[in-house]
Amino acid sequence: MARVFSGIQPTGDIHLGNYLGAIRRWVQRQYEDEAIHCIVDLHALTIPKDPEELRTKTAEVTLLLVAAGLDPDVMTLFAQSQVHEHAELGWIMECTAAFGELRRMVQFKDKSEQADFVSAGLFAYPALQAADILLYDTDQVPVGDDQRQHVELARDVALRFNHRYGETFVVPEHVIPPVGARVMDLQDPTKKMSKSLESPQGTVLVLDDPAVIERKFKRAVTDSGVEVQYDPENQPGVSNLLAILAAATDADPTELAGKYSQYGRLKTDCAAAVIELLRPVQERYAELASEPGAAEKILEQGAAKARTTAAATMVRARKALGLPPV
Repeated sequence: MARVFSGIQPTGDIHLGNYLGAIRRWVQRQYEDEAIHCIVDLHALTIPKDPEELRTKTAEVTLLLVAAGLDPDVMTLFAQSQVHEHAELGWIMECTAAFGELRRMVQFKDKSEQADFVSAGLFAYPALQAADILLYDTDQVPVGDDQRQHVELARDVALRFNHRYGETFVVPEHVIPPVGARVMDLQDPTKKMSKSLESPQGTVLVLDDPAVIERKFKRAVTDSGVEVQYDPENQPGVSNLLAILAAATDADPTELAGKYSQYGRLKTDCAAAVIELLRPVQERYAELASEPGAAEKILEQGAAKARTTAAATMVRARKALGLPPV
């Protein structure tokens, strides 16, 4: 079994793109591989956060992941800040990565241009992300194309560390999920659906009421033509709807296109499929949310498992570097 690691930030609201592009795949993979999933609350601190909101969102994401099908008894689910080795190895990775490597990170360039306050943590973010991955002897990191550069950095620093100090870290591989990895905004299909909610009508949240979901799809932007075909470059709007419908029903978007002659029916069917897809997740979430302390119990169970592996990795790393044992 391959060891698989993924992280998710407890910021914004979990949306359809998160679910189809990552979470649903995580649920499938937990039975195929040794799955470790981390709520990266330390990464969330790169931009100032309201403490109560961070606590609330961490609990919400935890319950949503379990409601979506992750089984804490099968896989490992925990919050990053609960395992102190993340911060310790993060510093070591900052000392291993080159300044130029971090400066070239595309996401840092994008985010720093939009922020009024740019923290040093935002710049060093990829080093901590590398530590997240390397702590668990990760074989595979299933993420979208937008995170490929960060996984490549994790590979580079692992190889550099191993070359300098001896074989210490497993060098991970980047794996892109084959279906539904890139769900676009319903109002601007040239942009990914985003947790930032800059486009609330273009973002379908996992916890949206069915009536809200239906309304968002009815108002989805299509294209100037009238023909329904799967052509993301020339018809991004209708192609996004076909891709979502295909991911929700385990079908092929090109084959689905042949069944429609009107955008209206495609929107209706897409909304219905998404509502049905999310219904069991919403019902299970409501059950979990009604149990006091449910999120805390899940995270503590996962953190206890994670600490065992993380501590062993840090023993190797400290010994390789010449640091005294703790």
